[in-house]
Amino acid sequence: MAKTIESHQNKIYKYIKSLSQKKNRDKEGLFLAEGVRFVSEIPPNWEVEMFVITKAFTMENDIRNFDKRAETYIVTEELFLPLSDTENPQGVLAVCKKQREGQEEIWKRDAPFFLLAEALNDPGNLGTVIRTADASGVDGIFLSKGSVDVYNPKVLRATMGSIFHVPVFQNVDLKEITLKMKEKNISLYAAHLKGDCYPYQLPLEKGCAFLIGNEARGLSHEATNLCDRWVRIPMPGKAESLNASIAAGVLMYEVVRQRLK
Repeated sequence: MAKTIESHQNKIYKYIKSLSQKKNRDKEGLFLAEGVRFVSEIPPNWEVEMFVITKAFTMENDIRNFDKRAETYIVTEELFLPLSDTENPQGVLAVCKKQREGQEEIWKRDAPFFLLAEALNDPGNLGTVIRTADASGVDGIFLSKGSVDVYNPKVLRATMGSIFHVPVFQNVDLKEITLKMKEKNISLYAAHLKGDCYPYQLPLEKGCAFLIGNEARGLSHEATNLCDRWVRIPMPGKAESLNASIAAGVLMYEVVRQRLK
């Protein structure tokens, strides 16, 4: 049965609010999924610690499924607002366990398709990359040290729930990952303005991965030197470069195009 929280001083309330900070998310291994659509995307086998809903939400929605799945707390709109990261809260959030999936399974897949990112800093960009990766069938995403936290609320909101569908590995050593790819005969291509080929010229039906760089600085020399080849996206217009998430999307969908032939 759902319980009621009536004060900012409530221990459970303070605990939930603390998860807005990365250090506490890391310590507890938890993150907040907010909004009707986002919460509805949580897979049945994903661990949920608790739900928090407003009194108004309970009047318009059947909360029995929440209560069956995890501890459920009802709060006033006034108490919910400090927990929310949106301008117009929908009155529902879930406290979820972070991803537990290891890398072992994804390396076993036939012709795997990966995306690597070096120091991707913009939350909206990363969230969009994850959402596009989900749509295009990417098997896993590897983020180097210096990238924005994947459980940052703005990242999560931009994923539109795709965080539950694509394995994302943070703070990886790019050198270690690329060595693993070479062992598995997975070709790694750097998205680079000085690339010597276009995406459609690459054999992407085989195991492959793309490496994209920081929004402002691009890829470091160390990172590009780990790659088998540099690839550039055709830009017949006057813009000097593409947004990182757009560039990643173009590359991911070239893989889709080739594999759907």
